[in-house]
Amino acid sequence: MIKIGIVLGSTRPGRIGQAVAQWVYDFAAKRTDASFQLVDIADYGLPLLDEPVPPSMGQYSKEHTQRWAARIAEFDGYVFVTPEYNHGPSGALKNALDYLYAEWNNKAAGFVGYGSAGGTRAVEQLRLVMAELQMATVRSQVALSLFTDFENFSTFKPAAHHEQPLATMLDQLVAWSQAMKSVRGQHHMETYRS
Repeated sequence: MIKIGIVLGSTRPGRIGQAVAQWVYDFAAKRTDASFQLVDIADYGLPLLDEPVPPSMGQYSKEHTQRWAARIAEFDGYVFVTPEYNHGPSGALKNALDYLYAEWNNKAAGFVGYGSAGGTRAVEQLRLVMAELQMATVRSQVALSLFTDFENFSTFKPAAHHEQPLATMLDQLVAWSQAMKSVRGQHHMETYRS
């Protein structure tokens, strides 16, 4: 069965992203075509990238990197739950992405953004990063507004109309994750033959 990681992209104290990630998980967990797990980057204590060798070499020397790599390698695709800070994703999420390379390759990604403009600019920047990491991003995304989906900008109360784009994004993500799994298998066979 396809495994999807729901990656919480904020480590900020008092973050509202935890409620968003839980909402995504609770909605996704009702599906029978994939299994879903929450992945909180805060649990990995990643400092600013401190590996001496570029991640593309796959020579992880730090224990925190090895734990992070093992966790990310488990999945076929990801939902990135991202805040938008100053028209971009959080530094913590970008740092977590930058730690690894092969673990992201030939996998699919979907997005749930939140912020004053629905996190859309953060998602657009993440799409560029994903391209470099050889990830396929799905078109549909969820854009949650601090003004209409959070009471007093802090208590998450998503409007019901967000469930349809979430369902569509998950449909696309599961299908693309399945397709990318075969791409990874083909790539592995080609590498093995050469």
